Amino acid sequence: MSTVTDTFIAPPCHDQIEILYQDDHLALINKPAGLLSLSGKNPQNLDSVHHRLVQIFPGCTLVHRLDFGTSGLMVVARNKAANAALCRQFSERTVGKVYSALLCGHLADNEGVIDAAIAKDPALFPLMSICALHGKPARSRYRVVERFYREAEGGISLPLTRVQLIPETGRTHQLRIHSRQLGHPILGCDLYGGRLLPGTEQTPRLMLHASELDFVHPISGERIAARHAAPF
Repeated sequence: MSTVTDTFIAPPCHDQIEILYQDDHLALINKPAGLLSLSGKNPQNLDSVHHRLVQIFPGCTLVHRLDFGTSGLMVVARNKAANAALCRQFSERTVGKVYSALLCGHLADNEGVIDAAIAKDPALFPLMSICALHGKPARSRYRVVERFYREAEGGISLPLTRVQLIPETGRTHQLRIHSRQLGHPILGCDLYGGRLLPGTEQTPRLMLHASELDFVHPISGERIAARHAAPF
């Protein structure tokens, strides 16, 4: 088994975590793009959602993660009971998740499903790959919100599609690699083709935002429907 060395050093993130809701059991936050969810093994990657939040909520734990480049809604457990109950909801896939994204080009269909197994490939790290033979099942749905053009550098008129992405499974990089599989990578995605089209090279961030999170409060049993609009 080949060992994989992660050489990624995160640039400093000056944006703050926005705390949208808190009680004794959990906190609901808006994660900025460009911030790791968990601190890395490299001491230069100490800054993260968890590192910042334990200063405010000692003993808090993450029950799910967002990619470094993804912004949006995360729920954080403030004690062991809340952690166990929330983790169970995520593992049983009863948590509703919707992401907002800008995809390169204009999608032909207004909605659809991407069903393509995803595998880790140590030789390509940190890239994941579509692999029917060795991959784990992965399924995402998409809905078109609007098709439009955006003026890019050099007077280029860039065709973009705003979509809602709904992951039915939770594989690493799932929405990013599934969007590429669709032929329309997420704008600003450096790993899966979102900076290859003319006019996309200088995109300031990955245009992917966790905009909806539906779950049951681990203690009160109340249904929580969190919403946070994409900043792009």
